[in-house]
Amino acid sequence: MMDVTIQNFEAEVIEASMTTPVLVDFWAPWCGPCKSLGPILERVETAYEGRFKLVKINSDEEQQLAQAFGIKSIPTCVLLMNGQPVDGFMGALPEGQVKQFLDKHLPAPGEQQAPAQEALQPHEADDADSARAALEQALATNPGNDDARFDLVKLLIGHGELAEAAALLAPAMARIPVPLRFKAQTQWLNALEFVTTDPRGQWDLDQFDALIAHNKRDFESRFAKSRLLIAVGQWEAAMDELLEIIMRDKKWDNEAPRKTFVALLELMTPPKPKTQDATGKSAGGIELMGKAALQEDPLLAMISSYRRKLSMALN
Repeated sequence: MMDVTIQNFEAEVIEASMTTPVLVDFWAPWCGPCKSLGPILERVETAYEGRFKLVKINSDEEQQLAQAFGIKSIPTCVLLMNGQPVDGFMGALPEGQVKQFLDKHLPAPGEQQAPAQEALQPHEADDADSARAALEQALATNPGNDDARFDLVKLLIGHGELAEAAALLAPAMARIPVPLRFKAQTQWLNALEFVTTDPRGQWDLDQFDALIAHNKRDFESRFAKSRLLIAVGQWEAAMDELLEIIMRDKKWDNEAPRKTFVALLELMTPPKPKTQDATGKSAGGIELMGKAALQEDPLLAMISSYRRKLSMALN
């Protein structure tokens, strides 16, 4: 057990949790239940022989950390793995319940902590062939596995196999309603297909800009330019161009610019941790904000900014 402050939080909690689960005990000297829970946690840490690391944070002295984790009462314990909060509990639980809580998450004795979920994403694996085979097997076993379908489509698009990606998207696009993330992938696919099938897909951006400078309402050129920008990965610039259309004509081409804009936001938004529900609470019922609240993710900040821009353009 060790005491953690804002100065050593990054090293002793975030970095440490990349290899060993870290249980953070938020307490205060005046808190009676905290005094009961503390010795229990220390006994369990000793009994588990290095399967997790116990740290304590004085919520009175480290209010920034307490606020970052959304601590509303103490004692509150939060378990972090791979740099992220995964679960927690409030109150002075008896030793048996503390062990039950830990056993849900900790690797078995002798096993190592699983790597971060991001490292396991098939579309990011070094061996693309193995990743593709695994995803195809997952879909063959369960055609309703949307996660596998989404990841496989992303892998195929990333490797330029557009026809295969379109075929894989077809069953999802036939649903009512169509899941938003598959609509988003279809918009991405449409942009890439435009570049390979439309002569304008080979234009320089200056050629589009010359037409737009002559006529600000040349929406065809603006939309074509946005697709080229999407295809080359300049998604922010693409959204800026789409906004110019939306601000001038919200309904143009059956709202294609708005639909494309929303699709880009969906594709850029990281998935929510699977340990949290729609309210942002863990399985233990506590809010888990953690490191993200200490420093806003630049990607999420950018996405929020463009969501506001779209809202203003539509109003």
